[in-house]
Amino acid sequence: MATPDQKSPNVLLQNLCCRILGRSEADVAQQFQYAVRVIGSNFAPTVERDEFLVAEKIKKELTRQRREADAALFSELHRKLHSQGVLKNKWSILYLLLSLSEDPRKQPNKVSSYATLFAQALPRDAHSTPYYYARPQTLPLNYQDRSTQSAQSSGSVGSSGISSISMCALNGPAPTPQSLLPGQSHQAPGVGDCLRQQLGSRLAWTLTANQPSLQTTTSKGIPSTVARTVTRPRREGDAGGAVEVTEAALVRDILYVFQGIDGKNIKMSNAENCYKVEGKANLSKSLRDTTVRLAELGWLHNKIRKYTDQRSLDRSFGLVGQSFCAALHQELKEYYRLLSVLHSQLQLEDDQGVNLGLESSLTLRRLLVWTYDPKIRLKTLAALVDHCQGRKGGELASAVHAYTKTGDPYMRSLVQHILGLVSHPVLSFLYRWIYDGELEDTYHEFFVASDPTVKTDRLWHDKYTLRKSMIPSFITMDQSRKVLLIGKSINFLHQVCHDQTPTTKMIAVTKSAESPQDAADLFTDLENAFQGKIDAAYFETSKYLLDVLNKKYSLLDHMQAMRRYLLLGQGDFIRHLMDLLKPELVRPATTLYQHNLTGILETAVRATNAQFDSPEILKRLDVRLLEVSPGDTGWDVFSLDYHVDGPIATVFTRECMSHYLRVFNFLWRAKRMEYILTDIRKGHMCNAKLLRNMPEFSGVLHHCHILASEMVHFIHQMQYYITFEVLECSWDELWNKVQQAQDLDHIIAAHEVFLDTIISRCLLDTDSRALLNQLRAVFDQIIELQNAQDAIYRAALEELQRRLQFEEKKKQREIEVTELNPPAERRGLSVRDTVWLVPLGQWGVTAAEEEEENQRIHEFQESIPKMCSQLRILTHFYQGIVQQFLVLLTTSSDESLRFLSFRLDFNEHYKAREPRLRVSLGARGRRSSHT
Repeated sequence: MATPDQKSPNVLLQNLCCRILGRSEADVAQQFQYAVRVIGSNFAPTVERDEFLVAEKIKKELTRQRREADAALFSELHRKLHSQGVLKNKWSILYLLLSLSEDPRKQPNKVSSYATLFAQALPRDAHSTPYYYARPQTLPLNYQDRSTQSAQSSGSVGSSGISSISMCALNGPAPTPQSLLPGQSHQAPGVGDCLRQQLGSRLAWTLTANQPSLQTTTSKGIPSTVARTVTRPRREGDAGGAVEVTEAALVRDILYVFQGIDGKNIKMSNAENCYKVEGKANLSKSLRDTTVRLAELGWLHNKIRKYTDQRSLDRSFGLVGQSFCAALHQELKEYYRLLSVLHSQLQLEDDQGVNLGLESSLTLRRLLVWTYDPKIRLKTLAALVDHCQGRKGGELASAVHAYTKTGDPYMRSLVQHILGLVSHPVLSFLYRWIYDGELEDTYHEFFVASDPTVKTDRLWHDKYTLRKSMIPSFITMDQSRKVLLIGKSINFLHQVCHDQTPTTKMIAVTKSAESPQDAADLFTDLENAFQGKIDAAYFETSKYLLDVLNKKYSLLDHMQAMRRYLLLGQGDFIRHLMDLLKPELVRPATTLYQHNLTGILETAVRATNAQFDSPEILKRLDVRLLEVSPGDTGWDVFSLDYHVDGPIATVFTRECMSHYLRVFNFLWRAKRMEYILTDIRKGHMCNAKLLRNMPEFSGVLHHCHILASEMVHFIHQMQYYITFEVLECSWDELWNKVQQAQDLDHIIAAHEVFLDTIISRCLLDTDSRALLNQLRAVFDQIIELQNAQDAIYRAALEELQRRLQFEEKKKQREIEVTELNPPAERRGLSVRDTVWLVPLGQWGVTAAEEEEENQRIHEFQESIPKMCSQLRILTHFYQGIVQQFLVLLTTSSDESLRFLSFRLDFNEHYKAREPRLRVSLGARGRRSSHT
């Protein structure tokens, strides 16, 4: 034969065997042939090609060996290696390091074959063939004595049965040489361990056929353990044996059950809603229990699949629901991938036609281990399906989010992944709403609802609302309110304010939900990123809207005009208007004409400081006549009105204007009482001098003066309370809130609080109806006093006029008589003779006239007690009403009203007449708080 090439693979491999074993070429012939067969085989590890998984195994091994420092150093080096990107097959290098680090002196019962070592991990690649390989022919040897050496070695090994083991159990390379098997008779003790230390770990792994059970062989040369493995139990239907179900048949049925398909021996029980092994099957209790536990995956699969099949066809389920179904389909796809691997593994065993043994084949116990994690995932998905029944939209997202609150990180990561897919449509709705003001919610899944029937004037109040049931649990109520306000502000600007400014100029930064991963990342940081985006859009949009309302539509100016005109804040205008309207308003209400009153209003505006207001405000000020009732005068039906429209009508709604109208009528009536009492005081001052010559009338005047003083004090205190404690304080609070308002809702809310406050504190609410009735009774008594006093003064002035006329007539006649009959001295007569010159009764008045005058004076004097009686009755009624009013004030829950009662009765005038008022002010408050 020719001289062999020193660089050929055969020669190099032979030299390697000689160097490792320390023998000559003739002595390592068998080992060389075995090494050639190993190199030429198609062994492929069936582990998952996961670089980080191998790195974790290495670190765990180092930690197990108490080499924590080395584990930390390895982690740092692996991190640097991963960041470099120079090496392409990092997994292979790490796997080689892990393989080399394995101790070859492991217990024999832990590792039995090369195939078992690489079958420890769960196979993931359906295309891998972990136990199948070709049989390459033995390479030709270059030495003439190779066949002799080989024959001798094979003859010495043949009795050990190793060749049979390798052929039947491994179905792989040539038999393991006897010299590499420890424990053989021709080797010295400890030679096997020495060889394992000298050999490489990978080669040593392939040679670990040193189980004690393998040394005991059957009569045919096959080890007993392998023979038990290869010999399959008798299957159901086999002739000549009892009917029983083998584990292999159960494994095949279980793989079908995993897909929701009934097997031959495992079927779905509709009555019990579970998979059950048929009762006629002859199984041990352990196999039956294991089968039932595995069959639970099929039940879980059916539950999830049924939900997805039903909901996928339901278009009304919405985008969120379809995303949820897509997430479930994605998880089922991973589950099907596992089943395909298991099926390929089972098919591989069937193609081999021989069972590979308990160490590598599919068994029920292995399926329990391999399906542990998938079972947890399916249980989680089934629980989600149960919890999400009948839910859609944001409510469905809330149901999924509830399952993220768990301490199991595996379950939490799964649910968070599903939540990212489910919340993606919600986030798309949200971004479209807050950045464009558009609401494309066909299936009513978003938590913002729109009512297309609402008109533009009620857009802010009624068109957009929150669906509280659709608010996801990961979005707070404050955030959802801000989201609603952002989109509502954009639509309000476009549709009501006719402001077509693009939202990109109102909001600086925009963001859209590009993928479910964006949604998942955003919702994992709800307190920072999401909150920041919502706040930025909210503040910028609201600020722009308030600027438009204040600058373009003068919202604050209109609010101040309401205060000046409808709440009687413009004092000079109101006083002058009353003076001008008095001749008109004293007439019956049916005789009034609105155009006449409007002309008087314009005259009052031009004559007072109101003329300096903006024309935009003055043109909205108008007169309004209320509904006329029988007996009403102009005072009862007159009212001022303020026209609002456009965007400002959103703040001053019809309900608000009706409140303003009620308050104006109350304040107008109170102002009228003050105006009446002012006229009464003027009448006192003017008539007191005129009636000084009627001393019998002084008592009536005094009584009128006392009663009018009581009424003046009452009205002044009420006016002070209404003007300063109610209107001014409430207005100051309103103005401060408006200045600090962040959005239009804050202004509307502050304005409504302002109106509610003055309505309640002006006794116009339902709780204060009794007080208001008493106050109106007091007002009626003031009008009665005015009428009574006018009648008394009219009668007194008429009497005074008649007396003056009588005296004038008397004096006139005396003058006339004096002129007709000059004095006696002028005619030269004595005084005694003058009696006969002037007839009796010719001086002054006649007796009949004097008697008539005295009779009239007597009648008038007799009417004075009636006047006093009328005033006393009026005083009695008035004081009774005031006392009842004070009693009601003392029991009021409002502290300001209780102090008002103290001011009204500061000198305890009414307290002395009413026992119920003799309770201290503190006791009144305690009593009212208990009631």
